[in-house]
Amino acid sequence: MTSLTLPLKIDLRHVHLSDEQFYQLCINNPDLTVERDAQGALILMSPVGGDGGNQELELGTDLTIWNRRTKLGKVFSSSTLFKLPGGGDRSPDAAWVELSRWQALTPEQRRKFPPIAPDFVIELRSPTDSLSMLQEKMQEYMDSGVRLGWLINPQDQQVEIYRQGQEKVAESLPTELSGESVLPGFVLSLNRFEDE
Repeated sequence: MTSLTLPLKIDLRHVHLSDEQFYQLCINNPDLTVERDAQGALILMSPVGGDGGNQELELGTDLTIWNRRTKLGKVFSSSTLFKLPGGGDRSPDAAWVELSRWQALTPEQRRKFPPIAPDFVIELRSPTDSLSMLQEKMQEYMDSGVRLGWLINPQDQQVEIYRQGQEKVAESLPTELSGESVLPGFVLSLNRFEDE
């Protein structure tokens, strides 16, 4: 196992790596979950627990089943890091990119961290996640061109819906969400988060 030791006194907001250095850091430390915000600050994230990992996979599975039926794009897991046009390197819990946009990338771009904003993202708040940091991340997605995003917050029994060029809307759980024009015909029932 390759390991990385970071001194605890280091301020990760001031560690600036080139794109290639960041890529090598991630590739050489596969057990480390790292993102960068639009300002280039490194963000180290802890792994999710059993409940969170199960919920993430269930959400991704629903999206995958819809996409297999429609063949409209590509679905990505939380292990995929996107190099956003706004400057950040982010890993949504689930993401979807429209097929023609994905096919426009070169094979090298698809193999590394795709330099593209997904059309759709899901973030699932875990008990250790800061709500304000996730809301900032969702705004970063919108600023980078994501068309639709859902921030599912079981702790507060709500979901925040982010649409390109609009104010976010919060709905109480349980609810049913529509993929709207971004994911035509996709409906996600969020009754599984009731009383979590």
